[in-house]
Amino acid sequence: MMKNKRARTSVDKAVVDVWQREVGKLSTRNFAHRLAASEDLVLRLDIYKKLVKHQGCVNTVSFNSDGNILVSGSDDKRVIVWDWETGNSKLSFQSGHVSNVFQAKIMPYTDDRSLVTCAADGQVRHAQILECGVETRLLAKHQGQAHNLAIEPGSPHIFYTCGEDGLVQHIDLRTAAPTKLFTCSHIDDSRAYMPVIPLNAIAIDPRNPNLFAVAGMDYFRPPHLIGDDQAGITGLAFSDQSEILVTYINEFIYLFTQDMGLGPNPVPSSPLSAFSEASEMGFDHSAMDADEKAIPQVYKGHRNQETVKGVSFFGPKSEYVVSGSDCGRIFIWKKKGGELIRVMEADKHVVNCIECHPHTTVLASSGIETDIKIWTPKAIDKATLPTNIEQFKPKPRSRMYQVTTPQDLMLRLFSLQRRGSSPEQNGENSSIAGGVPLELVLSFNANSDASSDGGGNASGPEDLFS
Repeated sequence: MMKNKRARTSVDKAVVDVWQREVGKLSTRNFAHRLAASEDLVLRLDIYKKLVKHQGCVNTVSFNSDGNILVSGSDDKRVIVWDWETGNSKLSFQSGHVSNVFQAKIMPYTDDRSLVTCAADGQVRHAQILECGVETRLLAKHQGQAHNLAIEPGSPHIFYTCGEDGLVQHIDLRTAAPTKLFTCSHIDDSRAYMPVIPLNAIAIDPRNPNLFAVAGMDYFRPPHLIGDDQAGITGLAFSDQSEILVTYINEFIYLFTQDMGLGPNPVPSSPLSAFSEASEMGFDHSAMDADEKAIPQVYKGHRNQETVKGVSFFGPKSEYVVSGSDCGRIFIWKKKGGELIRVMEADKHVVNCIECHPHTTVLASSGIETDIKIWTPKAIDKATLPTNIEQFKPKPRSRMYQVTTPQDLMLRLFSLQRRGSSPEQNGENSSIAGGVPLELVLSFNANSDASSDGGGNASGPEDLFS
């Protein structure tokens, strides 16, 4: 008589892995990788520390290559270097930017003394930590906001930037002179009113430093989003397998392989296409037939509308996908299959940034609140999915631009002036003199009267070292 086999639990797997390591059947490195990728650990993530020192929204968090240091940048225009394990600030300094800091990263192999930043003022700056303090210098500028930068893997000198002017720049710290590589423009003549493509994100393939991707209000869309002018990209990331993870405004997150390009003249599909049906069902593209491999894996549940959000892989071999959301939660999916396995309350308003530790199961998150949260698998009980999560359904796009300070307003006006205005925006009651959208001015008037929860600049001087 056949007996039903008991399903193997995560504890059973852990015991087997320990035994295999002890008898030499599993290397120490592979054992560590399996442990770090364990779903059991993901389900036990909980807040370990709250890093509190910024006086504005925290727009960027980034670990150094060793993972023992975290750097952050904020609306208060300051950069802070943290010992995240103790929760202490090692160094706090003025970035030199005149508006919100969007990115701050530590250059590798520099003893954590060389940092690069970009910001809403369009500036790209370098900060050198010296024995007597910090020196900052201007390296390059974008016309409009500079949202993102990417460091060449393993290089202490080279990084790339992109901005709302559509420009991609290569910068070598040894010469401190930017090289303008190209400006992204539309290949579709019907968009002549928009001469450049505003860029929000840039990422470098970790397996091939000569390959990088940029993204903004165009490029590499699922077929059903082709031709949708409002379906822009706010963040992207490469996996260790050279897959590209992309998060769309008012839409979902999609995983592309490099063979999913649609060519220079892509044709949009209808909402009733096979792609749409497959997306709704959450099919895994790895299981598709060869003719159906243009269908990317989709990840649902979060909301990306209010702010510029990133997206990341998590795990030693990119086993998971993580994203923030407008609902103030962190969402974690299995990369293969797109199953949502974890939702964590992380901000009272919006979670913008999630940074994954380079070597272990640790996350750093930030958003509209002024603190940074460190997450480690310390919970005794495994978490379950909340029952009140509503699957996000795309809503009609809005042309509302959110600005909160006069500086933001001027930057946005300058950016719009350079781009020109859409014919669609020149209709009755849709714009004011100079082609500036009326919604922008109304948004500024409304926001300028409202109180901001920690989004303001620093109110006074602060010591350089803490």
